[in-house]
Amino acid sequence: MIVEGMDDLDTREWLLTNGLGSFASGTVCDARTRSYHGWLIAALDPPSRRTLLLSHLEASLEVAGQIFALGTNFWKVGKIDPLGYQLLRVFSADPVPTWIWGHGDWQVSRKIAMPYGLLHQGGDPRFTPAQPQVTNRVLVQYQYTGSQLGVLRLRPLIGDRDFHYLQKQDPDLTFSQLVGANQIFLQALKGGKTGKPGTPWQLRWSHGHYQPEGVWYWNYYYPQEAKRGLDYLEDLYSPGYLTVLMQPGDTLTLEARVGLPTEALANLTSLVFDQAVLAKQQRLDREFLHLPHVVGVYSEIWEHLLRASDQFLVYQTSATMPTIMAGYHWFGDRSRDTLLCLPGFALTTQRYALARKLLIRLGRLCCQGLIPNELSEGGEDPVFRSIDCSLWWIETLGLYLEATQDWDFLAEQYIIVKQIYKAFTAGTLHGIRVDASDGLITWDDASIALTWMDTLVDGQPVTPRNGKPIEINALWYSALCWAEQWASRLSETPKVPNAERLKNQARRYAQQAQEVKASLQKFWNAQQGYLFDRIEPDDRLDMTIRPNAIIALSLRHCAFTAEQGQQALQVACDRLLTPYGLRTLDPADFAYQGRCEGPPRDRDLAYHQGTVWSWLLGPFIRAWQRFYVEKGQPLPLDLQPLITHFCQEACFWGISEIFDGDFPHLPRGAIAHASPVAELLRHWHDWVKGEK
Repeated sequence: MIVEGMDDLDTREWLLTNGLGSFASGTVCDARTRSYHGWLIAALDPPSRRTLLLSHLEASLEVAGQIFALGTNFWKVGKIDPLGYQLLRVFSADPVPTWIWGHGDWQVSRKIAMPYGLLHQGGDPRFTPAQPQVTNRVLVQYQYTGSQLGVLRLRPLIGDRDFHYLQKQDPDLTFSQLVGANQIFLQALKGGKTGKPGTPWQLRWSHGHYQPEGVWYWNYYYPQEAKRGLDYLEDLYSPGYLTVLMQPGDTLTLEARVGLPTEALANLTSLVFDQAVLAKQQRLDREFLHLPHVVGVYSEIWEHLLRASDQFLVYQTSATMPTIMAGYHWFGDRSRDTLLCLPGFALTTQRYALARKLLIRLGRLCCQGLIPNELSEGGEDPVFRSIDCSLWWIETLGLYLEATQDWDFLAEQYIIVKQIYKAFTAGTLHGIRVDASDGLITWDDASIALTWMDTLVDGQPVTPRNGKPIEINALWYSALCWAEQWASRLSETPKVPNAERLKNQARRYAQQAQEVKASLQKFWNAQQGYLFDRIEPDDRLDMTIRPNAIIALSLRHCAFTAEQGQQALQVACDRLLTPYGLRTLDPADFAYQGRCEGPPRDRDLAYHQGTVWSWLLGPFIRAWQRFYVEKGQPLPLDLQPLITHFCQEACFWGISEIFDGDFPHLPRGAIAHASPVAELLRHWHDWVKGEK
């Protein structure tokens, strides 16, 4: 994607990742608009402890005695200074973010690359026991063209802070630097000179003269954080500046790298930068080499979807077990998102070994029948506050087995299926249990949010869903159907020692599935032609029109009739469907919130009360395919707006987490969310066929 002509501030965003949870990010105009913008935000305990080290390099160029500032910054007083964006002629996002500034007959280009963070000797580090070397680094390259000598001055702006917080000048925060040949070694000292040392890292360059000159820059202003009601002012430290004489055609290469030097590094050259970009491209090419080559007008977008999916796939410190980051900038490792993404990221792309490892890792976390959604950082015990993650695990395991026929894997994992089943039927944490009267899953405590609509305000759920939520019980029905199939299959395995017990289990699963199927009809609201969102603990029926009914209709095993599915989908088309996803609440509802903006409390109140979630397009498409494809009715949805958004709107090659429920459905939340990319991948070929 190439953007030309920068008369106005263009605050669209770019993102680079390295497979460890680290990232670099910023804007087209080069001004930082978020606390999460920076050139090296390193996951020090991959994928956790993400820490901002290098914010950016403030650049200026002197030509014929005239100095041109290339940077752009927002400041507390509301002014923009300098105005480097006015010199910006071109921005390109491919293959790496590239800027070209120019005036008269001179031009300066800058490229930023973040090399893949796993280095290894032979084999694939994800599936071998050998421990690969983990590196967090970013490369920056400047190139000058013109008719006269240019003098490029670069001033690094640095920090050492958790990426969720902002840095302030403090007498107890200092930065040490050790100046070497074409490099400096940097480390923060927190709590004074005798306090806790920060993260050691180094900045090096191919040529130039460095002058130490420590100075603080106060009150960088981040307008996106101000809009979100968060802390928006930051102080950054500069240890000095680099002066480089640039003859026409000269190139300058810099590298920021985490860690103390353990061995001599190769000299920096333009070739080092080019090789890093090429190596990342070649790795991605190898990752998807097994897939059929896509041709046609949409082939480039397909390639970018594949590459975008790779941004969310990261490895833990052990570098042997993968996980999926739910979204950038701020989301981490979430089980529900991993399971929602797995079909698109691993099954559609035929990366079955990856799918196995994701399922194994989450299965091992199962405790008392529950899989935690948010996986804590820093070695803390996980919190088991999700009722659906273990049910999504069974659903996703079923999709994996359908795709692979990997029955040996089923034999290994079936014990977890039984564990989940027993926990739900006998009762588990938070009073989660099967209601003996109808076989449905329920819990009573209104103060605990256990479904995906889990936002709390003042300690209470914004969207109370205690009782019997529709999608939870649809998942329960599908899980029982899967379990019946699997127990039957395993009972037929030659020489299996407990065949009769497995047959009895299969019969029990089948009987319960039939009971649940019949009970699910209690959710049908004939008056609305839709499904009740939940049955409350006192048996009242919640008539709220939400997308959870569509999730229920999209699962592999569905308990509802064709007529019911068709009616519900028509209601969803009328009340919930937008070009970017499904609203979380009918706009006609008195509780509807059409815009998700403002301080955290306001956003939390709107998060599941009308806000559009982009990943919900996937369940809608699957439900439509189930109930309407045979009737010959095309999908009532044009995916082109979402694809345009993916290509060139909020974040280049990223899909926003959420959108406003009200037109024009402005993007909100995380700028690059994993699950909508996974859903586009999962249904891409179906959509392309419909477009032809």
